[in-house]
Amino acid sequence: MKITDLKTTHIYFPHLSSIKDATIRHPTLGRGQSFVSILTDEGLEGLGLGAGGRAADLLINDSLKPLLIGADPLFTEKLWDDMFWRLRGVGRKGLAFAAISAVDIALWDLKAKYFDVPLYRLLGTYTDTVPIYGSGGWTHFSVDELVAEQVGYAERGMKSVKMKVGKDFGKSEKEDIERLAAVRAAVGDEIEILIDANNGYYAKQAIRMARAFEPYRVGWFEEPVLADDIDGLAAVAAAIDIPVATGEHEYSKFGFRELIARGGADIVQPDIGRVGGVTEWIKVANMAHAFNLPVAPHAFQVVHLHVACATPNLRIVEYLGVSEEYDKLVYTEFPEPADGMWSPDSAKPGLGLELNPDVVKKYGS
Repeated sequence: MKITDLKTTHIYFPHLSSIKDATIRHPTLGRGQSFVSILTDEGLEGLGLGAGGRAADLLINDSLKPLLIGADPLFTEKLWDDMFWRLRGVGRKGLAFAAISAVDIALWDLKAKYFDVPLYRLLGTYTDTVPIYGSGGWTHFSVDELVAEQVGYAERGMKSVKMKVGKDFGKSEKEDIERLAAVRAAVGDEIEILIDANNGYYAKQAIRMARAFEPYRVGWFEEPVLADDIDGLAAVAAAIDIPVATGEHEYSKFGFRELIARGGADIVQPDIGRVGGVTEWIKVANMAHAFNLPVAPHAFQVVHLHVACATPNLRIVEYLGVSEEYDKLVYTEFPEPADGMWSPDSAKPGLGLELNPDVVKKYGS
């Protein structure tokens, strides 16, 4: 089997609502996602997705596509290595890794289709059902909107929910505590509340805020400080009882090695759309396992569902309401969770995803 073509598609819905967290200064209207399709001489096609939008599409088409045409798509490790070194001068983190991630996911979707199995079975099944948490709690929500969303997740059977803190770059401390208190009062004592500061605090501020959050029985404190401040993350993790979760803004296994070895994470959060796709996500999850740390992937939920089912040290999978809204529009269908648990479709090979052709025609470019 040989790769004959690679195509990128960006699907943007201008009517979908924007999001805002601690460090998003200027939210944009609408939401979009870029996709990669890999075609072969045997009629099989792989579908991938990643971060970076149209900027990543340029890297994919100009730099990665030429080295993939004619290659055997089953050589995923070799192709990942080729892509890594092709983009060495562009940047080994950020946009370059977003481009590699999208292509790598498409290659693994294609590989699983070749062997006619769901991706999680190809990777080595640990389970076929994983727990999820309802994620949102955006800082631009009013307290009533915040409570309604979080209660809505609980009413769908999710045992854990996540909300944002660090509002206004950490300048609204009193409001952070009041919003958390409102959610705790609304969801009751049995629901786990996770909080995410999106890099919004400084280290000593995060430590002080964690002590104010503790009475509300917080399950983890996500990105309490700037993701690149490993010393700050380690200081927070050492000083508080709430577990520190981080990793969504780390882009390589080498970066995760430093983050974990220096004590910056109690819960490791690789993002498959940023860390290098399936190939590298699995390596990071295994590295975390070697340090006896749990993994809780960030975003890209329809892909993480599969790798999560092959991860013995999984804690929980993020389920974003805004992503669900997008996914229901862009895919012909996808498996939906029930009672706080989620399973891949065991009858569909690969990721089991297909873009809606009518949506591609109307909103794609």
